[in-house]
Amino acid sequence: MKKSMKKLLSLGLAIAMAASLTACGSGKASEGTTAAGTETKGEAQTTAAGGAATGEGTIKIGGIGPISGSTAIYGQAVKNGAELAVNEINANGGINGAKIEFNFQDDENDTEKSVNAYNTLKDWGMQLLVGTVTSAPCIAVGAESSNDNMFQLTPSGSAVDCTKFENQFRVCFSDPNQGAASAQYIGENKLATKVAVIYDSSDVYSSGIHDKFISEAANQGIEIASDEAFTADNNTNFSVQLQKAQDSGAELVFLPIYYSQAALILAQAKQMGYAPAFFGCDGLDGLLTVENFDTKLAENVMLLTPFAADAKDDLTQKFVTSFKEKYNETPNQFAADAYDAVYAVKAAAEKAGVTADMDASAICDKLKTAMTEISINGLTGENMKWSADGEPDKAPKAVKIVNGVYTAM
Repeated sequence: MKKSMKKLLSLGLAIAMAASLTACGSGKASEGTTAAGTETKGEAQTTAAGGAATGEGTIKIGGIGPISGSTAIYGQAVKNGAELAVNEINANGGINGAKIEFNFQDDENDTEKSVNAYNTLKDWGMQLLVGTVTSAPCIAVGAESSNDNMFQLTPSGSAVDCTKFENQFRVCFSDPNQGAASAQYIGENKLATKVAVIYDSSDVYSSGIHDKFISEAANQGIEIASDEAFTADNNTNFSVQLQKAQDSGAELVFLPIYYSQAALILAQAKQMGYAPAFFGCDGLDGLLTVENFDTKLAENVMLLTPFAADAKDDLTQKFVTSFKEKYNETPNQFAADAYDAVYAVKAAAEKAGVTADMDASAICDKLKTAMTEISINGLTGENMKWSADGEPDKAPKAVKIVNGVYTAM
């Protein structure tokens, strides 16, 4: 059945992220399960609540996302982040004593291929899905997983309909939440009063963020000086959009788009001598890894993201060190989202007493309830909780690219 309309981020949330960047909580001392797998006492403790675990067999978790094609940076990061979490959990006894078997399928960010990947994983014996990575495939797979009553937790599918059904949850924020939070952050921190927007009208991710940003900008005293779109059929030459932004006197250009187009926009703005501030959302994460891109062009670019690799907390430092050792690169927020997703599954499965001998539908029924009863301290937020409509409760953060690295603002 269809879920209720998602709640928008409040102004208080934006103030929280602009100030201490402390994760949202209920106000009560809520202990939970950390993403490193250590349990603490409290209402979110992951002791099995629905029967004794057998400690036998394996729990099969599937993953779907692009590990080839133009958005492969996202899928590869999710695959690696999830694998790192799976390896840690297995090394520490698994889920209720059962080891995790993880199988990740490439969908090339294509809806038909994503559904095919889902069916491949079902044939393999998948009992729950951590995926998909991008929004349109996540929506397509969601229609299938709902019919099958297969639990689906997407690390990074941000379109509203990625949590349309009762079996669907997400780790990242929804597109409208990102749009509202971006406008609030720009307004509250007085980054600009005249803003230009360049977005992809053919993409659900970009359009969803854009629409909410435009409506929230009016509440923040932000003038939308220029609002220009492009489509997937015309996404390499942005001279017209940039010229209109420059002619409008915009001090800041908001880019609710993916990193590949953003790299072209930054280069073309440089060529025409236009140097506004640039602000984006999680789709810009990956900008520094674009092949042949001059990373100096990204200096001082700002984006909303729940994860900064330079954070000094122990969990982040441990994760970054382990990730670099295994994959020889610095993790981005998609890797962190996936890592938290696997630990959220562990917490919910242990809360519900899930065992390896349960079928996918039985596991889904248990996890739909358990996800609303857990709290985890993860890489992308402290005391993360989930509502019945699949949305996470945590505070967003903003980062700025300084000297070629993401730095918390």
